[in-house]
Amino acid sequence: MIESAMVKAARSILWFRRDLRLSDNPALLAAIDAGTEIVPVFILDKSLIKTAGSKRLAYLGQSLRALDESLDGALHVISGNYIAVLKELMQKYNATSVHVCAEYEPYGAARDQKCEDAGIPLVRSGSPYAVAPGRVRKPSDGTPYRVYTPFYKAWCAHGWRAPAVTPKVIPSIKPEGFGREFPEWTLPEGTQLTEAGEKAALKRFKYFQANALDSYDEDRNFSAIDGTSKLSAHLKWGEIHPRTLLAQLGESKAHDVFRKEIAWREFYADVLFHNPHTEHDYYAPKFAQMRYDKPEEKFVAWCEGRTGYPFVDAAMRQMLHEGWMHNRTRMVVASFLVKDLHIEWQHGANFFMEHLVDFDVASNSHGWQWTAGCGTDASPYYRIFNPIEQGKRFDANGDYIRKYVPELAHLSADEIHEPWLAAQGYAQGYAVRIVDHATERLESLARLQEIKST
Repeated sequence: MIESAMVKAARSILWFRRDLRLSDNPALLAAIDAGTEIVPVFILDKSLIKTAGSKRLAYLGQSLRALDESLDGALHVISGNYIAVLKELMQKYNATSVHVCAEYEPYGAARDQKCEDAGIPLVRSGSPYAVAPGRVRKPSDGTPYRVYTPFYKAWCAHGWRAPAVTPKVIPSIKPEGFGREFPEWTLPEGTQLTEAGEKAALKRFKYFQANALDSYDEDRNFSAIDGTSKLSAHLKWGEIHPRTLLAQLGESKAHDVFRKEIAWREFYADVLFHNPHTEHDYYAPKFAQMRYDKPEEKFVAWCEGRTGYPFVDAAMRQMLHEGWMHNRTRMVVASFLVKDLHIEWQHGANFFMEHLVDFDVASNSHGWQWTAGCGTDASPYYRIFNPIEQGKRFDANGDYIRKYVPELAHLSADEIHEPWLAAQGYAQGYAVRIVDHATERLESLARLQEIKST
């Protein structure tokens, strides 16, 4: 009896959230160190499920299956209130600690505080970032950075730990009579996603290293080629950790550009940590005073990829079809919504939240605010992306457009970016332009002048 009690007292709970992997997982190592057996669990949080679109949920379902397979069927998947679920697990398995990867975005941080207020003994180890938000500050006065470039230099100087070791043995307790509530989330018809899970993430990173990393600085903006890492969904769900990526980077220009992209993710997480209101609100409050149009028919056309601007429409349809969009085109479609259609950035950010598998609250909100000119270290508002010239520059042959906008597949490279000038431009039923870019650019600048003069 005494020996049995000692074994039970040594159990710990590992609560997976955005760390769906076994390698480079400090929380997993801490849970193993805390006892002889661990109870791995993922809680289906109804509040988060409610805000996730069908594509992201389908991806999550696949990722949970992959994680369960790597744990040899030991993952507990339970739907319900996280406090009630954790308390039930602690009582059932006589667990004395709950191990987690620390959260820093508003919802996750508030959730963890509620757990502690309810008496749940959370043990935080690691974070989804190479350097946790709040760590990198100005040496002169200890305040957070508001500009990316000095943040990047300080972030590099701060440095990060080497990837954590992968445990050879994980003494997991398999579910006993309950805890196998794996969701049956199906993909919407006509959509397809990249493979989910830790193995898929590591495989994709190896492919990127072999085929695109060394030319990343030159190729990352060209939408028609496979020149980006496409690891954003894997990073979002923690199927791979940024430390794992950083550990493989050298000092070449291409590698440094990729390192800077990882740092952008961490910069935005830091900005949101210090300014939680910017999840939905303006970082630069004066832009809330600008005149905006209501999100009516033109917004619907933007959402559906029917603006009449091929590069914009291809990007929106890519997201609808794959739950992912090329980074260059994310900026182009955001600029088009805010500055050509004069619609507030939050409407676009919410649409992205619904459809992106890689949705990250900090990167999404502040990526949108960067393009809208109202964020920290933002692109000036008067920098308005020309949707025609962007297409000509970054999809010169039109291959990206042809893939997602088949109505234009019959046009040549010279015709496809401006189908309204081609004799057969509308022969296959492509949408007529909903606005004239040149006219709306001037309107945007006029609205900017209005808030400057108040």
